[in-house]
Amino acid sequence: MSAHTGPATVRYDVRHRTDFEYSAPVSISHHLLHLTPRPTANQRTESWRVALTPAPAIRRVEVDFFGNPVEHLTIQDEHSRLVVHARGTLAVDPPPPVDPSATPAWEDARVNGSSVTDPEILAAQPFAYDSPMTRSNEAVWAWARQSFVPGRPVLEAALDLNHRIFAELEYDPTATTVSTPVAEVFRIRRGVCQDFAHLMLAGLRGLGIPARYVSGYLLTYPPPGGEKLQGSDASHAWVSVRVPGHGWVDLDPTNDKLTTTEHVTLAWGRDYGDVSPVKGAIVGGGEHEVKVAVDVVPVGNGAA
Repeated sequence: MSAHTGPATVRYDVRHRTDFEYSAPVSISHHLLHLTPRPTANQRTESWRVALTPAPAIRRVEVDFFGNPVEHLTIQDEHSRLVVHARGTLAVDPPPPVDPSATPAWEDARVNGSSVTDPEILAAQPFAYDSPMTRSNEAVWAWARQSFVPGRPVLEAALDLNHRIFAELEYDPTATTVSTPVAEVFRIRRGVCQDFAHLMLAGLRGLGIPARYVSGYLLTYPPPGGEKLQGSDASHAWVSVRVPGHGWVDLDPTNDKLTTTEHVTLAWGRDYGDVSPVKGAIVGGGEHEVKVAVDVVPVGNGAA
């Protein structure tokens, strides 16, 4: 793909600020950040900076097991407040079009661990099995299997499951926490983007179909005449499904759609636990309050 922006490319100014307020001083803290967007086939970072107050004494940039940029930090100054501010510009191209009805039967998209030597399948295997936050039960698997009738094209079936999650579950930011199990989300039929992604992952992996948890952002402002998408103004999450012959195709069950240039990818892994934007350990601190603010604003399109 060309490295230059084209007519359909969208450029964004992205700001992600996280404030931690502690009731008692923190003497030392260690943090792991997934706040730098990873490069993808249709996404390029033009500039990016992650600033912290107070500044860390130790800062190390690496790439994790899944290929995501990560930062390891140690803050040694006593503090009662921590501010993490990520900001930059990106260019996002439209994902390549895929005809769902022309994709292979879902049975041919399954993988297993027996005598596999194909590098592509080996790379997909970590995403084909339960992970700590996608463990589920037979009720969830049976519900997901309704979309996967014998011989149905895999992307057509995945889009049907994507739609059913959107139609049958209610977006409710008060119903769950980051640790709510998939089985409970399915029982109450409520949650947020993270829950919907975990539920979809549980259903796909229960069938042996590799699928990734994708962390990112949504366009803050709607297109002219459109409605604001759920999940904007905060980190967002969706699912990427391996489709033989087409690579990985991203679906957003929170908004019942394939991803578009409105979606900015940060990182992917097996579940939220692999790609949490900010996590760590502190000494001291007492009780704490977290505030997150995200803005994703178009800054100009056209040829570069």
